Amino acid sequence: MHKIIVITGPTAVGKTKLSIELAKKYDGEIINADAVQVYKGLDIGSAKVTEEEKEGIPHHLLDFKEVTEEYTIYHYQKDCREKIKDIQSRNNTPILVGGPGLYIKAALYDYKLAEEKSTNPYDNLTNEELYEELKKLDKDIIIDKDNRRRLIRAINYYKENNESINKNKTNKLLYNVIFIGLTTDRQVLYDKINNRVDIMIKEGLLNEVKVFYDKNIRTKPLLNAIGYREIYSYFDGNISLEEAIDKIKQNSRHYAKRQYTFFNHQLPVVWFETDYSNFNNTIEKVINYIENN
Repeated sequence: MHKIIVITGPTAVGKTKLSIELAKKYDGEIINADAVQVYKGLDIGSAKVTEEEKEGIPHHLLDFKEVTEEYTIYHYQKDCREKIKDIQSRNNTPILVGGPGLYIKAALYDYKLAEEKSTNPYDNLTNEELYEELKKLDKDIIIDKDNRRRLIRAINYYKENNESINKNKTNKLLYNVIFIGLTTDRQVLYDKINNRVDIMIKEGLLNEVKVFYDKNIRTKPLLNAIGYREIYSYFDGNISLEEAIDKIKQNSRHYAKRQYTFFNHQLPVVWFETDYSNFNNTIEKVINYIENN
């Protein structure tokens, strides 16, 4: 099988389990496409796959960067394409798994990305102010107003290159790809997200974050990623623990909604309903689709 398989969708829909089963069937190796899971130590909050869950399947671009290292979409594009080439050279199937559609799109489509030199964090500006600042520079840009990291990248990019960050992005696919999306009823998804956050707290998310907080590490992955920024705000004394947990749930739900919008407009995803009572049904339907395409 010389295709690349992409498995995407919001959190808590079974992407990890499906990826393992497809990897077993198609001699697959999994490439992480989640922006937070590249970092060491950000395990619970990013729902990183465990060694037990991997079932011996090779995983790439996972858990290999320090939170103090700069790692951008430019680096990911380069690294992911190298991994695809390496996996295919062994006649194995690359399987990209992740939620942020932009990482997947940058890796697989003809996106010309420049290395970012400026890292101005604009800590003094709100998201709304960042958006207004960006529109002054790049009046026609279409961008997610709530995605702080993307807004900052777009401003810095424009100031460095005097052109829009979207200028060199095309819809030309560079590989032979099957896009699989897992989905579920919106209310079921929101309940799953809320439950997952409660489990993360029980599993020790506060201790995970405190290790970095106590070292006074305040880098982008910790200050921007959902699950980490809210706990930092709690440790800073700005909100109560209860408020922090509620904000993680709320921000996760909003993020899932934005993900659907991106997938449906930007990627040719074929959606499959997650059967939580018998996940094998979902696996069978996906395999049947792949076999016929």
